[in-house]
Amino acid sequence: MIPVFFLKKVNGSRYTYMSDITKFYSLAHICIALIGGILLLAIWYNIRKRFSQFLEEDDSQKRIDKGLLYLSLALFVWVFSGTWIYMANLFSFQNTILYDIGYSFFSVVNTSLLLFALFYIDFAPSFLYKNKKNTLILIALVAIVSVLTLVLIQYYKNNPVINGVRLSGVPDLLLSCFLTYLFTVSFYRTFMSRGLKMVAIISTIAFLLMLVSQVPDVFVIMDDMLYEHLIKIIAKTTFISIFLVLATSWVMQLALTPKPSEMTIQFLDWSLVKITIPSKGIYDKTIDFGSKTTQYKNLLKFGIKRKYEEGDRQYVLVSSGGEIKSQTYLSRIIENINSILQLESISQLERKDLFTFIGQGKYRLRVIPENISIDQTLLQEFSKTN
Repeated sequence: MIPVFFLKKVNGSRYTYMSDITKFYSLAHICIALIGGILLLAIWYNIRKRFSQFLEEDDSQKRIDKGLLYLSLALFVWVFSGTWIYMANLFSFQNTILYDIGYSFFSVVNTSLLLFALFYIDFAPSFLYKNKKNTLILIALVAIVSVLTLVLIQYYKNNPVINGVRLSGVPDLLLSCFLTYLFTVSFYRTFMSRGLKMVAIISTIAFLLMLVSQVPDVFVIMDDMLYEHLIKIIAKTTFISIFLVLATSWVMQLALTPKPSEMTIQFLDWSLVKITIPSKGIYDKTIDFGSKTTQYKNLLKFGIKRKYEEGDRQYVLVSSGGEIKSQTYLSRIIENINSILQLESISQLERKDLFTFIGQGKYRLRVIPENISIDQTLLQEFSKTN
């Protein structure tokens, strides 16, 4: 799959000896991945230590965001798989079924870790973000493709190339196209949302380069070991840099995210809300939603659920069959608050500042119940109309 196939040996016949280029690439890859994995793991551990209380604020589903942990573990798999390939070439067992099985195993583990990382990335495609079932289905698909590739390698061992195409590499290339889409969309959206446009563009180029480097594994006419290895090492060095930028931007995001205990919200009357969020420079600001009654009602629903329901029922279902039909309505609430208050870019609210996603389409207001005030007359009127 995309990140682990840094030395393709399809059908056991592509590389029969270890050239100086291959040695340099393999050793450089191992060292770069090892350093990157250690740095990313250190950053994740530091984040967990400093922000553990914030990350576990959801009483109904205590968890620590493990996205960075899975990314760092994926880099360590690069190290193990690189060592496996280097040792196989060094001790001449690269043409054995044992080598192919080990190679496929590292590929599945690496891709699985990256998919688990996407599970925690807010801007991953909706069918994957915080969706355990779909994530496991994709991992099963990766395993099936890996087994199919292994079978094809053994079947076409004596005649690996037919009409200029290595058939054993086709299933993997097709799956890699889909995985490239997942990773590209997730990282591009994430960096764009954090104002890192150049990093978003570079991340897209890096994933596309990795996909391009796999094409010669299928179409032999494009096979050029030097340029293929050069593209891969550039792409993977870029990956590690992107992962580190992601970690750094996450630290900044956590530092700027308001704490639930410091926020207050008061529902004064129809369309009128007063909020206080000190970390964003918002103190007792009154917001008049005016004619945007749908947004006001949706926000009021969250306030009522959070204040009066039990701990595990303080959510609002946001889905086609839920109380709120789409996540777009949540974004519109935030956009209107930013527009009405005319906040500077650094102080503008994000959706996760006010709403906590707790899985399966369920969202909850982040403000603690004690800091929510709802006018009793307003509450009675709302109860009658809903």
